[in-house]
Amino acid sequence: MSTLASSAESVPAGYIHRYSYHERICHWVTAIAYSYCLATGLALYTPHLFWIAMALGGAPTSRFWHPIFGVGFFLTILWMHGIWRADVGISDSDRAWMNSVKYYATNRDELVPVQGRFNAGQKLFYWAMLYGAVLLLLSGLVMWFPEYIPAAWHWVRGTAILIHEAAALITIGAFIIHVYMGVFLVPDGFHGMLFGYVPVSFAKLHHRLWYNEVTGERSGKE
Repeated sequence: MSTLASSAESVPAGYIHRYSYHERICHWVTAIAYSYCLATGLALYTPHLFWIAMALGGAPTSRFWHPIFGVGFFLTILWMHGIWRADVGISDSDRAWMNSVKYYATNRDELVPVQGRFNAGQKLFYWAMLYGAVLLLLSGLVMWFPEYIPAAWHWVRGTAILIHEAAALITIGAFIIHVYMGVFLVPDGFHGMLFGYVPVSFAKLHHRLWYNEVTGERSGKE
């Protein structure tokens, strides 16, 4: 699917269309599925967070819906991959961005290499969640249906638990950074995922290669 397809959505003056309605729905359905898995998973992981399970309908309810939402999260990740797979490959400009990430972190944007539709940090987050979803699904299935694991393979259950916890920690860390960046550090990006469009100034500053491709404009920074 082309991410540069024209949109019938109305875009105010001074803004540029960035995400289609389809992309935004996919993003928020994935976010909701993951957030539910995160909340119930934490509740089931430690007694100190058991109050979360009670707030979500009780332990049996959380235990029942956690794996179902987990499968849903994996399916929405596949849906997302079908939409954005052409935009998330690591390129030379992404490697240059990673080598200059200190400038991005200190808001010295004029020293950050120009980026495409997604910057390297967003791409790394994407791949962390994709591979994390695969590991969470495979390990989760073992934990969901332990009776199908032969007794002689008891080590598989223990390994699955460790993989599930490790994958959860990686995705939780990536998720926290993603939310913090989108809501507090680069709020225009969050605005784009809500309404589908971002300020032209934001697109030029943070995603110049993508902006040039969409508009046909060229800049001397390339």
